[in-house]
Amino acid sequence: MNSFYQEIAKQHHDLVILPEKKLIHQFIDDLFVILFSNTSKSLESEATIKYKFNQLEKQFDELVLDFSPKSDQKQQTKNFFEAIPKLHKKALNDAVTIFTKDPAAKSLEEVLYSYPGFFAIAVYRFSHQLWEQDLKLLARTISEYAHIKTSIEIHPGAQIGKDFAIDHGTGIVIGETTIIGDNVQIYQGVTLGALSVKKDEAFIKRHPTIEDNVIIYANSTILGGQTTIGKDSIIGGNVWLTYTIPSNSVVYHKNEIKIRDNNPFPAPIFYSI
Repeated sequence: MNSFYQEIAKQHHDLVILPEKKLIHQFIDDLFVILFSNTSKSLESEATIKYKFNQLEKQFDELVLDFSPKSDQKQQTKNFFEAIPKLHKKALNDAVTIFTKDPAAKSLEEVLYSYPGFFAIAVYRFSHQLWEQDLKLLARTISEYAHIKTSIEIHPGAQIGKDFAIDHGTGIVIGETTIIGDNVQIYQGVTLGALSVKKDEAFIKRHPTIEDNVIIYANSTILGGQTTIGKDSIIGGNVWLTYTIPSNSVVYHKNEIKIRDNNPFPAPIFYSI
């Protein structure tokens, strides 16, 4: 066992020291509460909001130190917090879109407080900003936190337009080079993925483009960097696509269902193993 202990010690010696994930998770939870969850009367005070943001900046400053050269630390923090008003507005518009499209949503507060799809989208907005700031490992760590909490995986490198809606959401996968236009709605189990590619092709576009005003229903799979779903199209459930679809298309999977009379009840088949 001594050689194994030495191997593990060497492994730790060779790795970059990173903050505990729970500190990153706590930062995201705190930021989300301030921006979207009315869980405290104190958050109605402008002075309290300002104080909370000052605390968050200090938290972020400590986190970013482990992901960025010290000379860039303050600028990275400044860039992220200056982007928050824009990210907040985008995410609120996403929430309004979800509320408008989902007949089960009784209020905007319900979407903000309880919808996993909204949480995943909001965290994507934050993580994409960090991806653009070249804080890629921090961005991935944040996006994977949303993945853990919601079973929705949105790569921070994906480009997603305004008024984005996720309904239900469980099992959704959106790959790194996916491009999604405005006013797109996707349902649970949708994969926007890549065809099998070599590792040295990692920097080419591998994932599909979804143009404006597209709806993609449950468990559909759309693959490939050359695949485009034209605007104003509807992709039905359980569809598998690896090629481009023109605008204003309706694509569906035809599945034959047979119904027969069950009277009289057929004799059961007895078998043994």
